[in-house]
Amino acid sequence: MHNISPTNLESPMPFTFIKATDNDRAYLLSLRKLTMVEHLERSGQFLSEEEHLFRLNDDYDLSHLITHDRQVVGTLKFREGDKQIEILQLQIHPDFQGKGLGQQVLEQVISSANPKDVELTVLKVNRALNLYKRLGFVIYGEDQFEFFMRKVAGAR
Repeated sequence: MHNISPTNLESPMPFTFIKATDNDRAYLLSLRKLTMVEHLERSGQFLSEEEHLFRLNDDYDLSHLITHDRQVVGTLKFREGDKQIEILQLQIHPDFQGKGLGQQVLEQVISSANPKDVELTVLKVNRALNLYKRLGFVIYGEDQFEFFMRKVAGAR
């Protein structure tokens, strides 16, 4: 079975995805707030601490730390199905943003997922929407706050 486990992505790819443990919860909660609050509030969603914790803990066992050059640079939460990889969360720490790491992580996931499709959601007000479009993701649905996007395996 093809999967994007850390061993599958370690070499020669530049990022390693390490399964998050309970010890990582505080970091991941802080990262979530640093990277998401601005976008959530611009979309009209004002979450309490408990709501952030609920979202962090939802499918927590699918959470991974993203490491690059032996440093933790963010998190990737994903679910692998028979025909697709679903990215539930991708967050790059602000200290590492603006360096193309988010794009490189997505390119690595897309490459490793082939021949599977890659799906994700993005807040309508999030600048990452433009990145996803550049990488070939297309909108296939939406709700009040988010676009549902898919990159078909092999599509450019």
